[in-house]
Amino acid sequence: MNKIILIGRLTRDPELSTTTNGVSVCRMSLAVTRRFTNSDGERETDFFNIVVWRALGETCHKFLKKGSQVAVIGSVQNRSYDAQDGSKRYTSDVVAEEVEFIGSRSNGEGETYATPSEGKSSSKKETAELEEIDDDSLPF
Repeated sequence: MNKIILIGRLTRDPELSTTTNGVSVCRMSLAVTRRFTNSDGERETDFFNIVVWRALGETCHKFLKKGSQVAVIGSVQNRSYDAQDGSKRYTSDVVAEEVEFIGSRSNGEGETYATPSEGKSSSKKETAELEEIDDDSLPF
C-alpha cells in the first residue's frame, strides 16, 4: 500500500504548467511540522514536493498561495534523472489524489481569502437580510 496524508503550509505559490499532451500539472512545496520536539526542544519541519494533475491542479493554482494551509492525500513516487554534471539524482514526489483547503489566509490588509472547502463567505449585511423561517412551515 502506498498512501500518504500530510497537513501543512505551502512554502511558495503553486506553479501551473501543461504537458506536451495538454494535461495541466501543478507543483507545490509543502512544509509539515513534526509532532514531537528534538533534543533541543524544537520542532523540526519536513518539506515535500507535491504534484497535482488536471482540474484539481488548476484549482490549486487558482485558489492557493504561499502560506495556505492544506491537507494532501496521495501516494509517494520516486524518480531519478541525470543532472547537468552527469551525476544521477533521485527525488521523491507526493502525487496528490485529494487536496483539502483548510484554514484561510490573510493578505495583510485585513481581507481574508475563503477557501473552497469553507464555502462562500457572507458579509454581516447579507446575514442581516435573511428572513426567519417558521419551523412549522417546513415540509419535513
